[in-house]
Amino acid sequence: MSAMADSQKTKATGGPQKPRNSLASPRGTCGPAPRLAPGKSLPVQFLTHLGHSVTDRLWRLGFAAHFFVAVLLNSGTALRRFQLTIREIYFSGALSIVIILVSGLFVGMVLGLQGYDTLERYGSSEALGVLVSLSLVRELGPVVSGLLFASRAGAAITAEIGLMKATEQISAMEMMAVNPIARVVAPRFWAGVISMPLLAALFSAMGIFGGYLVGVKLIGVDAGSFWSQMQATVDFREDILNGVIKSFVFGILISWIAVFEGYDADPTAEGVSRATTRTVVTSSLSILAADFILTAFMFRGS
Repeated sequence: MSAMADSQKTKATGGPQKPRNSLASPRGTCGPAPRLAPGKSLPVQFLTHLGHSVTDRLWRLGFAAHFFVAVLLNSGTALRRFQLTIREIYFSGALSIVIILVSGLFVGMVLGLQGYDTLERYGSSEALGVLVSLSLVRELGPVVSGLLFASRAGAAITAEIGLMKATEQISAMEMMAVNPIARVVAPRFWAGVISMPLLAALFSAMGIFGGYLVGVKLIGVDAGSFWSQMQATVDFREDILNGVIKSFVFGILISWIAVFEGYDADPTAEGVSRATTRTVVTSSLSILAADFILTAFMFRGS
């Protein structure tokens, strides 16, 4: 009798109700692309499909902004139960240290070689430490580490959340009245935000060490000039702090895109694969665009 009553109630209400704390995906909101009559001209068809595509992108952008606000509002669990965030910091940050250190070392060594060749032409080879340190702290440290972080950790976060959605683990949490945004998404978001500045600092430090190995040990630049000019030129507020701000902004962008694409992925193997690709591409373009905007504000006139 209870099962029959539940069945009648489901039919009467039009299906099972979705928990209040869940977010519906915007996919399919605008519906499939409209079919045009055969008599429509090519320009009309082009403009119609273009308008539908733009509308669909605007719907997704609005849902992404709504999703970002929902993550911030549901971050209390990730902060109160910080062990959840610590575990994701290990997954996103600690496991990315090797690729960050190795890449930073080789980038610094290349900067040492290229910088010495350029400075030697103008008789300023003693300023090699300044060139290497400013290039890494201001630009290459945050940007290259952000691209590596998006490729390694961002793609993994998207794939993990997408597979949880494909295997209906997200739906199971909602059925058990567990908010998946607070339990799954928020810890991964804050782990990326915290890990990114630390990884960028390690990248810059290892890059400076690589430049020292090439410039001082291999080429023969004076070690005292290398370090003293670097210390006298690099400013904490204008250079180091602005680089930290850049890496923090990049961490927000990468983490936001990664968790959103995973949560919005189609629950199929192909859908998860496409979401992972979108994470890497969108994160990379966002990092480069944000880097230009932040550089224009931070270092204007310096």
